[in-house]
This record gives sequence, structure tokens and C-alpha cells, in this order.
Amino acid sequence: MRGWRSKLVFLLIFYFLGFATAIYYLAPAPENRSARLFENTSAFSALKSDDFAQSFNAGLHKCVDFGKDAAWRTANFIREKIEEQRLGREG
Repeated sequence: MRGWRSKLVFLLIFYFLGFATAIYYLAPAPENRSARLFENTSAFSALKSDDFAQSFNAGLHKCVDFGKDAAWRTANFIREKIEEQRLGREG
């Protein structure tokens, strides 16, 4: 039985993931002139578009998995506490 709180947590997680994805897609690409200036640095080589996209995608998947896990653990914890209180009042 999923309560409205766990649904709210899931909705908030997916809302913010969608917001982060929108920022990623709408961010302007670097100009060729500025890209040539940083071409020899190691930071530029680490941020090539394909590598960055794959890294960002993997990070988003880890974030979603972590959020799901945290939401399930939180829901189970809340459920246990509610059961404890219910048993305490009945017993």
C-alpha cells in the first residue's frame, strides 16, 4: 500500500530530473573559438560532448536509482513507525 507521501517523493524526484535534463539540453554549446583555446587542457578533453553525455546519463541513472532506494527505505520506515504506534495504542 503506497501512501500519498511516497507518491509525492517520486513525483518530486522525477520533476527535478526533468528540470535537470531540460537544462542540459537547453545549455548553449561552446563556440569554436573558445573551444580551440581550451583544446590542449585536460579539462577540455574530459568534457567532450559524447563522453560528457554518457557520463551525465550514467549520473542521472545513479541518481534515479538512489532516489528510488531512498524513497522505498523512507516509506518502509514510516510504515514501521505507524505500525508501532498503532500496536502501542491497541496493546
